Amino acid sequence: MRVTGKAVPHVLKTVLIACAAFVLGGIQCMAAPVPGTVARTLEVGTLSRTYYLHVPSNLPKDMAVPLVLMFHGGSGTPAFAERESKFSELADREHFLVAYPEGIGKSWNDGRGVQAIKAQRDEVDDLAFISALLDDVAKDYKVDPRRVFSTGISNGAIFSHYLAANRSSRIAAIAPVVGGLPEPSSVHFKPEQPVSVLILQGTDDPLVPYNGGDVTPPGVGKRGKIVATDEAVRQWVAHNACRREPVTEDLMDTNAADGCRVKKFTYAKGKDGTEVVLYRMAGAGHAWPDGLQYLPEKIIGKVCRDFDGAAVIWEFFKAHPKP
Repeated sequence: MRVTGKAVPHVLKTVLIACAAFVLGGIQCMAAPVPGTVARTLEVGTLSRTYYLHVPSNLPKDMAVPLVLMFHGGSGTPAFAERESKFSELADREHFLVAYPEGIGKSWNDGRGVQAIKAQRDEVDDLAFISALLDDVAKDYKVDPRRVFSTGISNGAIFSHYLAANRSSRIAAIAPVVGGLPEPSSVHFKPEQPVSVLILQGTDDPLVPYNGGDVTPPGVGKRGKIVATDEAVRQWVAHNACRREPVTEDLMDTNAADGCRVKKFTYAKGKDGTEVVLYRMAGAGHAWPDGLQYLPEKIIGKVCRDFDGAAVIWEFFKAHPKP
């Protein structure tokens, strides 16, 4: 691993790591990690891979801490994912680590097998990258292996499904935001262990349709298929052996102007204390809850502003460690 010292540009708290090794009396010494958000690089197979790690200044040193993986969307960047999700600000208050991995060609090999997506065309082993990332962080920080979580938006959300399905022994819970279970993966869906799942999906998402089918980013054509949101829920519920009848709740409409109404479905009592929860965001489009209107409504639909996405996800993660 190399710590490059390359900071996420907008993060004012970032402190560059002086990571130059020196030799004294035949002993190699390394500077201790410091708080902030910095880029770290790994060699994974023949590729040099980068991720950005956010370390709160008040991170406990005498106890194991959670680690959240936050995956950017297609054509996105770790910097945008950090700014959009506000997970680093939340981590500073709640005392956990956040890693923002960087995809090859700004994309993830999420199981759709789309030739137009670089990571998928080149068959990039992103599963190996994330396994190596987890090992790398654990070398420098006391990470609680029971509390490793994954979230992301769009392509990053689809990859969170794919990661949990293929590395369930290392992931306690996932929270895919506006990104479904890839159709090819659903055919052979058989994770080794139960994983708690929180799905946040807009019913009016024009890119990743709630009812499944073609993923259609603006101006680039079709990009593979996902299963319907309710089918993804059904598969995770069945895998975790949760109760098949959900507890439903209409969340408070805190912003009438956004055109969004949220209904929560909770499938409880799964193996090892797992749950599957769906936030069905009626009227919402392809955006992070209470995040940025990063493209016009006519392209991505409306942003749901009835709740803070990161806050809801973190509360779910806190409640669902591995046993």
